[in-house]
Amino acid sequence: MRKDIQKILDSTHDAMIVVDTNSIITLFNKSAERLTGMKSDEVLGKRVDEVIENTRLPIILKTGVSELNQKQPLNDITIITNRMPVIDDDGEIIGAIAVFRDITEMIELAERITNLNQIRETLEATFNATQDAISVVDADGIGVLINPAYTRMTGYTESDIIGIDCTFDLAEGESVHKEVLRTGKAVKGKKLKVGLNKKEVIAEAAPIIDKGVLKGSVAIIHDLTEINEIYKQLDQAKQIIRNLEAKYTFEDIIGSSEILMNAIEKAKIAAETPATVIIRGESGTGKELFAHAIHNASNRKYSQFVRVNCAAINENLLESELFGYEEGAFTGASKGGKVGLFEKANGGTIFLDEIGELSLNTQAKLLRVLQEKEIVRVGGNKPISIDVRIISATNVDLENAILEKKFRQDLYYRLNVVPINIPSLRQHKSDIPALVKHLINKYNQEYGRNVSNISQAALQSIFNHEWPGNVRELENFIGRAMINIKMHENLITVSHLPAVLQNVTEEVRLTSGNELEIMTTSLNLESCTEAFEKAHIAKVLEMNQNNREYTARELGISLRTLYYKLKKLGIND
Repeated sequence: MRKDIQKILDSTHDAMIVVDTNSIITLFNKSAERLTGMKSDEVLGKRVDEVIENTRLPIILKTGVSELNQKQPLNDITIITNRMPVIDDDGEIIGAIAVFRDITEMIELAERITNLNQIRETLEATFNATQDAISVVDADGIGVLINPAYTRMTGYTESDIIGIDCTFDLAEGESVHKEVLRTGKAVKGKKLKVGLNKKEVIAEAAPIIDKGVLKGSVAIIHDLTEINEIYKQLDQAKQIIRNLEAKYTFEDIIGSSEILMNAIEKAKIAAETPATVIIRGESGTGKELFAHAIHNASNRKYSQFVRVNCAAINENLLESELFGYEEGAFTGASKGGKVGLFEKANGGTIFLDEIGELSLNTQAKLLRVLQEKEIVRVGGNKPISIDVRIISATNVDLENAILEKKFRQDLYYRLNVVPINIPSLRQHKSDIPALVKHLINKYNQEYGRNVSNISQAALQSIFNHEWPGNVRELENFIGRAMINIKMHENLITVSHLPAVLQNVTEEVRLTSGNELEIMTTSLNLESCTEAFEKAHIAKVLEMNQNNREYTARELGISLRTLYYKLKKLGIND
């Protein structure tokens, strides 16, 4: 039976690659051999990421989320691929499968279609099965083909549409078919109302061209109510994942320098114990990534991981968010009260980012959690026992904060059981090439680019920078470079890098009048403006002793905008 199944799979036109839970290739059919240029005997038993560059099957294994109809390059061809988890009867992921095909064959097929009748015959079987509502018109805008999904969405049948002008189904808006036939160009993202019930939709259409002659138009319409519902569900899913799952492992930490490996090794040892961990390092060094990795390497990895940015939540709300509240605790309190983040994290891990920003009052209540292993909701008096591992992180000098009476010494000792110091990027610049390669691969997938390398001159410019914003700043700069690069280019050069890396040097100093003066070799207005903005924000931060709320107030911007600018400008706050 196994041989019969293999023969069937080898006879299919679609290429198939199957991996087990360890990302080991267990199936590699003949079509996969044809498209990849590799033999099954050579790849079976190997990790898929050692065989296929930029494969996402390990990600499918990790997330369990299918990725459908993804276009990507493979050697010298372009493929469309579907990646899905393989799930057993108990709902467990036991592997993942990629099914893909060379779309150049589809292009060749389209070239063989010479008239609209042939288009109808070719598309009818396929269109009848799809859930997208599709309609086709001829060069005069007369309907020639619709699929069942179109009827379900608009209420109109073939007898209503075929042979009728394409504007018949419109309730509001301009026909995308008419626009395509008038301009000869594709149309995307048009909001319309169609059908008997005036359903709100998003429509897109493309011309049908045969040997340079416009023969008609094909349109796809999407129910906007369904799309909005999908986005709503996606946002809810993201929130759940954000609150309850740690996304990263130690394998996601890029670099092999001695100083970074020492931090990783210490974090791995800490993960094996229930001890409280504090992660220290400059902004942008990857403290949250380490927190995720520690949780995923601990015996709590199957329990909740809750992340709290102590600086991003208003002080008046932070206590109720952390510890929850009882009904009637304050004006506007939800009926029935609210479960706090510590309770949500019960049995798992809570990551308190920017712990140095907590008020002394909240610090005292956090100390109680660490000492008594219990919390009391706002407005309540009943202690609630919890079993939560605390991982905290800060870029604040806590020792100095203690001297300035801004941080409790007893809380410091409770948090500082296992301190892990994350090195700044300038301390391990030898890891930059690996980080750049990782980021290029990441943005290739996100931005649909095909970048394979970076020039030595560009890499040297990156090495010359001091990286005050650390890995976050590097990620920002590489992302901007990938946006600047043209679709046909595959090499990042100095010209693609942000201006600050293009051999631009800046000096910011105070004049005798105590005003900021910027000396720069760049004549670029954006670079000069960015340099002044960075210097001015840093100065106001220093004047306010790094209090971001006061700084935002004096700058006349919101706290959220200040956070955005600190991240964008790479200010080490």
